[in-house]
Amino acid sequence: DMLCPIGGIVRDNYNQIIENPFINVTDEPTSTFSIDADGAAYANVRRFLQQDNQLPPAAAVRTEELINYFDYNYTFNSSQHPIDLNGEVSQCPWNTNNKLIRIGIKGEPMTQRPPSNFVFLVDVSGSMNSNDKLGLLQQGFNMLVDELGANDRVAIVTYSGDVDIALASTTCDNKSKIKRAINKLDADGSTAGGKAIEMAYDIAEQYFIQGGNNRIIVGTDGDFNVGITSQDDLIDLIEEKRDLGVFLTILGVGRGNYNEGTLEQMANHGNGTFEYLDKIDQLTKVFIHDYGKFYTVAKDVKVQVQFDSTNVEAYRLIGYENRVLDNADFTNDSIDAGEIGAGQNITALYEIIPKQSITETTPIFSIDFRYKAPDATVSIPLNLPIYNSNNTFTQASEAMIFAGSVTAFGMLLIDSQYKQQLTYDDILQWMNGNIIYDPHGYKTEFWDLVNTAKNL
Repeated sequence: DMLCPIGGIVRDNYNQIIENPFINVTDEPTSTFSIDADGAAYANVRRFLQQDNQLPPAAAVRTEELINYFDYNYTFNSSQHPIDLNGEVSQCPWNTNNKLIRIGIKGEPMTQRPPSNFVFLVDVSGSMNSNDKLGLLQQGFNMLVDELGANDRVAIVTYSGDVDIALASTTCDNKSKIKRAINKLDADGSTAGGKAIEMAYDIAEQYFIQGGNNRIIVGTDGDFNVGITSQDDLIDLIEEKRDLGVFLTILGVGRGNYNEGTLEQMANHGNGTFEYLDKIDQLTKVFIHDYGKFYTVAKDVKVQVQFDSTNVEAYRLIGYENRVLDNADFTNDSIDAGEIGAGQNITALYEIIPKQSITETTPIFSIDFRYKAPDATVSIPLNLPIYNSNNTFTQASEAMIFAGSVTAFGMLLIDSQYKQQLTYDDILQWMNGNIIYDPHGYKTEFWDLVNTAKNL
């Protein structure tokens, strides 16, 4: 773990990230990783830039979470599977000798919402007592309750020095009762996270809906200091519970003792997703625009890319550093991987060094995917061949241009060893006129963040 002092006084805790290197295809032709559907790092980076007026520490920048914060408007055309695949090749914008490869996955959109059994697990320890922590969570939970149908259920478990059931599981035909319980929450005391997690899973199991959406939503700054405190012990507990068919969403809040490293790992290991709430607008995104993320359509989604040494010299997977899997893990169904929510898209990029002999129609490589249905234990394989293209970066699709721009932004923030002569102005230029699909203004806001970072 790495402690990053922010502003010189308070200490937020991040796990360190070592950037994936280039790997020679002759040494290792196969690359395997788990998808990551989280958006937490982007919202946290945004808070550093917008509210703290400073560049984030490199350990706060997980590039895949910057990329996957955004909706790339991928189409869904699959009739057999709950995920659909697409891919693309263009010139690499920061190193024009190289190529950039985009892999896109789209989760099946929701036609009707299945019934939900939610348990809100809320940290009410003393450190949570502020508008940007418990206050923000209360507003968000109220928004979520407004979205729910009469047959959906909500329970609320709180934890500080001890664990309380603030609301027994209640159906949403009684929303005023649920909201009263949310609004009554107040913060004091120390934090016993472990016991509370066990109780939340017990309640989720007790009211389990077969074929429904069974999910615990944790709201916390991650400062577990009573009971199970070590990251490893918390992860062991979460892994034990993972097979119950209960999914996990972790919402991080606040500054000062924000234990980001532990929260991200809990979500990783608990069939979970991880978001950070930095401001009111983010509540609308997480609880309304991205509601589909609360409903898993495919779990343990793994990607395996086979590179051909006659066409490709070397490759590097951009981001996903703590999601890299051993090649043997790909077909091993006991190995956990990431989830994808209804209607959600996931994007991954590789930078490759091509061989000179490569032509326009060459299949550069083939991508294999595996996923499980949300209630299944056996994975299902899918395959997608990708063909070379001589497109320059700005001739590529809007999804490629935007994902590449976000990636470049992450490379500048971490001072990537692969950034070449890349500047913030390059990114602004690539995006100029290329942001077309932006229904909620998030991509336009990204443009503003690039300008903010440039001026810092």
